[in-house]
Amino acid sequence: MDRVFRPRRHSVPVKVGHVVVGGDAPVVVQSMTNTDTADVKATTRQVAELARAGSEKVRITVNNAEAAAAVPHIRERLDMMGVSVPLIGDFHYNGHTLLADEPACAEALAKYRINPGNVGFGRKKDTQFAAIIEIALRHGKPVRIGANWGSLDQSLVAALMDENAARSEPWDAARVAREALIRSALESAARARELGMGADRIILSAKVSGVQELIAVYRDLAARCEYALHLGLTEAGIGSKGIVASSAALAVLLAEGIGDTIRISLTPEPDEPRTREVIVAQELLQTMGLRAFTPLVTACPGCGRTTSNFFQELAKTVQDHVRGRMPEWKLRHDGVENMTLAVMGCVVNGPGESKHANIGISLPGTGEAPVAPVFIDGVKAHTLRGERIGEEFVAIIEDYVARTYPRRG
Repeated sequence: MDRVFRPRRHSVPVKVGHVVVGGDAPVVVQSMTNTDTADVKATTRQVAELARAGSEKVRITVNNAEAAAAVPHIRERLDMMGVSVPLIGDFHYNGHTLLADEPACAEALAKYRINPGNVGFGRKKDTQFAAIIEIALRHGKPVRIGANWGSLDQSLVAALMDENAARSEPWDAARVAREALIRSALESAARARELGMGADRIILSAKVSGVQELIAVYRDLAARCEYALHLGLTEAGIGSKGIVASSAALAVLLAEGIGDTIRISLTPEPDEPRTREVIVAQELLQTMGLRAFTPLVTACPGCGRTTSNFFQELAKTVQDHVRGRMPEWKLRHDGVENMTLAVMGCVVNGPGESKHANIGISLPGTGEAPVAPVFIDGVKAHTLRGERIGEEFVAIIEDYVARTYPRRG
């Protein structure tokens, strides 16, 4: 798959465990667990699932002493399983206490997330923020300073409202709120720098739940700093709404070169796996041509020419097959994630789309001859017919992978 040119915003690279965020590194996919972190077994299992789905960093809630005490045990179990994904500790209100009381937790985490809106209040804010930064420095850990629309520092908001009232041409309320969010992140980063933390240990985020607000906030934030930036709607929503909203906001920013790591904060539907947010993030980056994770399957939507649902079943079979095979393929074959596949339903666009893919099949539409030509790298290579078309097409894909992509090692 060819990569599109993305005029990347310059940012200072940050090493989070073995993963680099920012600089010239690819945009990193991250996710977050929704288990009780104190439940070591359940949290380890979900972290492993997210990592195996492709999450390159996983954030876990650290909200009480039991959760903090569990973190080193989660890390140990993951290491024993061969899962090296960096763990990010998500702290609110009491992070300074938890990290100080549980040094093994502070060491096991690869990064600490600090919310400047609730790290402390009044005179305690600076003291408690400084305590977390000093622990991060002691353990050599980076931090994400994550301001959030829903938990802004109200003293900062009040100060900016007073400042705005004194302007000859006051800003509207939305702009004041955006400025409060951005300034919260930037002023906290400046304080961390004063305490001795380098720019190569700081990632910033400024999350909101609205698409246009997010785009406006990050454009402004990106123009005012060189810190690596984490992108994501703070609460994207459930189902298609969450996917569409996240994609609409993040695609605009990524196309402008803004963003070094992303999360799609989906509300899982009942019985839906947590890994869905990872797959959506990967598909967003891949469809934009920024990264490749797994072979892409092009499939037609169907129309009156495709009254049979066989092409839908085959498209799902192929997509499930390549996703299921990728953990093994990526260990054995260089470049297989760039392979493209097409499953088309009739003669109108079927042969043409199939020729554009590495491997494509054009299934017979209503009234067409019951044969299915298969194209490999633009050339007709097979004609399939009968009851075993799906099985035979999957076998062709397997043979193509084995012949085309060099084996590792």
